[in-house]
Amino acid sequence: MSTFTVTELPLPGLKRLTRSRFEDKRGRFSRLFCPTALQPAGWQGPVAQINHSVTQHQGTVRGLHYQRPPHGEMKLVTCLQGRIWDLVVDLRPDSPTFLRWHAETLDADKDGALLIPAGFAHGFQALTPNVELIYCHSAGYEPAFEAGLRADDPTLAITWPLTINNLSARDQGFPLIDHAFKGAGA
Repeated sequence: MSTFTVTELPLPGLKRLTRSRFEDKRGRFSRLFCPTALQPAGWQGPVAQINHSVTQHQGTVRGLHYQRPPHGEMKLVTCLQGRIWDLVVDLRPDSPTFLRWHAETLDADKDGALLIPAGFAHGFQALTPNVELIYCHSAGYEPAFEAGLRADDPTLAITWPLTINNLSARDQGFPLIDHAFKGAGA
């Protein structure tokens, strides 16, 4: 039995992973990360950082965050509890899908994850209360290279499934995309 089923998504390099699950009378088991199994899906390098987040309120949006080169990072995002609408924006200036977004629902009961390449902004909206996520990052956090997009940026025209009822001051303060925006490379 393979560890992950990989589904190609509309933005080049973005993939949805579904983990194989083993269940018996004791409960269930699935592998969260395996570099050998993830390499054919595009995972590159070691895990440099693992983050865990808890989002208490339904409707909360976190993001849209990314790191500029040379500290761009690949992420593997998994929902451990609850359900989210996980969204990415392609910020690779040479990509045919530059500034296009794509979202997938990740549900803790369905063993899904998103494998997000470097050069994408990432965020999510909690569809249920008390959402828990785990993120595996291919590069460590570098505050001087951190950047973000606004969840309500009219250029992106994201149609969030719920009204945004909780957004951090930092996420509200990101600038809107303008004609000078160069993507993740700038």
